[in-house]
Amino acid sequence: MKHYRTWVFVLLWAAAGTGGYQWDALQLHPQHLAFFFNNNPQVAEECRRSASCPYKMHLDRPACWGYEDDCTTDRAYSHPSCPGDARGWVKSKEEQISTFYHQGDFGYIKEKRQQLQVICEPQREGDSSLECVDYLQFCRGRNIYIDFRPLKHRKEVVHYHMDVLDSGQIGGHCRLNKNLLARQAVQISPLQSWAPELRHFTEQEDTVAAGGRMCDLWVDTPTFIMKIDATVNLYHHFCDFFNLYASQHVNNTDSSAFSRDTQILIWETLVYRTNFGSAFDAFTKNPIWTLNSVSGQRVCFKEVVLPLLPRMVFGLYYNTPIIWGCENSGLFHAFSHHLIHRLHIPERTVGDGKIHVTFLSRETEFRRVLNEAELIEAVRRDKSFVVRKVDYSHEMDFHQQLRQDQWTDVFIGMHGAGLTHLLFLPDWAVVLELYNCGDPNCFKDLARLRGIKYLTWQDPAKLTPQDKGRHPTEGAHEKFTNYWFDREEFVRLMQEAAEHVREHRGWRNLQEQLNKSQQREEL
Repeated sequence: MKHYRTWVFVLLWAAAGTGGYQWDALQLHPQHLAFFFNNNPQVAEECRRSASCPYKMHLDRPACWGYEDDCTTDRAYSHPSCPGDARGWVKSKEEQISTFYHQGDFGYIKEKRQQLQVICEPQREGDSSLECVDYLQFCRGRNIYIDFRPLKHRKEVVHYHMDVLDSGQIGGHCRLNKNLLARQAVQISPLQSWAPELRHFTEQEDTVAAGGRMCDLWVDTPTFIMKIDATVNLYHHFCDFFNLYASQHVNNTDSSAFSRDTQILIWETLVYRTNFGSAFDAFTKNPIWTLNSVSGQRVCFKEVVLPLLPRMVFGLYYNTPIIWGCENSGLFHAFSHHLIHRLHIPERTVGDGKIHVTFLSRETEFRRVLNEAELIEAVRRDKSFVVRKVDYSHEMDFHQQLRQDQWTDVFIGMHGAGLTHLLFLPDWAVVLELYNCGDPNCFKDLARLRGIKYLTWQDPAKLTPQDKGRHPTEGAHEKFTNYWFDREEFVRLMQEAAEHVREHRGWRNLQEQLNKSQQREEL
């Protein structure tokens, strides 16, 4: 870890008021509270002394996320495993696990935190500051000035544009390391880094402060500026949300790292409209801004974070190079539980001993299951299954979709963005990608990162495409047709999935707990 002088930028986002810490604003998953208190000993001590703190049972459990300097394996959140062969990537099982941990787990966060370097150095109290990781993939700053006045006269919509800012339109009152900035600003791409914007960073003569003459708008609320991927696509948009959560860990310096008293500013002038937008409720309690919200103004941010982006080179999770044979990232597990908790999605309440199946139906032109009704009926004949057919379209509220996920033991669907729901399934669940359509690793890798069982069609002789596929420009393509599936083979895969669920300790514990609860209620 690099060490800087004591004035170097540290975010101190106040979560405590004059009446003490606001416990009801914490809103962390119960499994994450011990990690929070161990990272914030002053808050832990306040909880210990406070008569109103409801979290005292979490104070004395040794726990760390994995990126803390004194974190040991036995205390760490993550427990990745590598039961399979690495296929020649590494020479030992220990190296295999370590590689996976640093590719897609909290080891990745630790590396980013170690990379932080001061780009613009404050000279006295109240100055601006900017520090970034390698290639400007994540940055955070204090007292930063951005001039959005030219946007008011821009006729085209800003969407994946790299010319929003020019020289002098972003900066701060600090000493800029121009050579370091130039060396890091080499990945000039819309969703790979913040180089397109920060290459124009300049030293400002005036101090950036509330009431300053260069600030038409002073933003006192800690702000995350986000360049986002396709909002209509669950897979791509949740890469934004996942990287926002990962960025909170990179930025974790005090008790407010996961506060909802933040401002989200989306780096485009399109109206933000998506069925998945409620996921932002896990990160902010304030209305979402776009560039339209600040157009025509010189805006000064007291504290600003430029988070990890959705399409970084070797990023999370779109371009993650996952070593063979490994699974179960604690970072992905924590994200899943954090989001479900923050969105107030209720857990399953009935222990009936049955395997609950969610069959994701598609109403699109391609990748439909042509004998869908036959397959569903074949499973329903087995009374140990409870099957529900769903269409996760824009007409179905996203919270309702997440509630259905909590009641799912086996999630079935064709290759497509809807399979991203595997991120929010219970730990014992199985995702059955009926057919990967020539893209074998996309959801298999995501399932490995999340730590749930992945199955897909194994016998190509037992599925029949409707035709060769009709891609508009590339001709025949497996993703652009529909399929029939052999009923007996489908039932066999379902039995394999059910066996995994029944043998999982988490599912068995749930059934036992819910059965006991139901018996007490009956008495």
